[in-house]
Amino acid sequence: MEEEKSFRVSPPESTIGGGGGVTGTIDLCRRDPSSAVDLTDRVHLLPCSIKHDGPCPVSHYFKPRDLDVVVDGSSVEEAFFRGRKLQGITVPLPEGYRGHVLESKKSGKGKGFGNLGRGRGRGVQTVGFSRAEFRNLTYWNHDIVPSSDDPLVRSFHWFSVADALHKPVTAEEMSSTSTFPD
Repeated sequence: MEEEKSFRVSPPESTIGGGGGVTGTIDLCRRDPSSAVDLTDRVHLLPCSIKHDGPCPVSHYFKPRDLDVVVDGSSVEEAFFRGRKLQGITVPLPEGYRGHVLESKKSGKGKGFGNLGRGRGRGVQTVGFSRAEFRNLTYWNHDIVPSSDDPLVRSFHWFSVADALHKPVTAEEMSSTSTFPD
């Protein structure tokens, strides 16, 4: 039986000198489509690093509560993690986008993660299988109320910019915009 682990693709720690990140393709395959779990309203982005990747009774210890406060149109929640106060808001993913929780499956020779996908690669190839999907996430700040100026919320604006940049241009649009004044 092949070993299976969960993984996450992270941005490089430093982009100087070629970076240290992982590049490749993740295939959103699902072994059994009926086994997809909907994690909408249950995904939390905490402002800390947790060095544990196994099961734990999260709902027993992490108990967010609504503060009856609205900031930038979003309801603010409060929770405590390891004694520190957190304040968070639930942010929907942009229209047409979904988040995925991935599980990897290794194939090929060697150890470790070689190529994240089925394309050209040497050694181990890892295919990411979608174990669950979500349509929103709750992100948390230490001690301060989240706002629309936070980097996470602002990064979602780039989805519409990317869509506009990559939208196919019709011949009619080209002819209407390519007139130069005499």
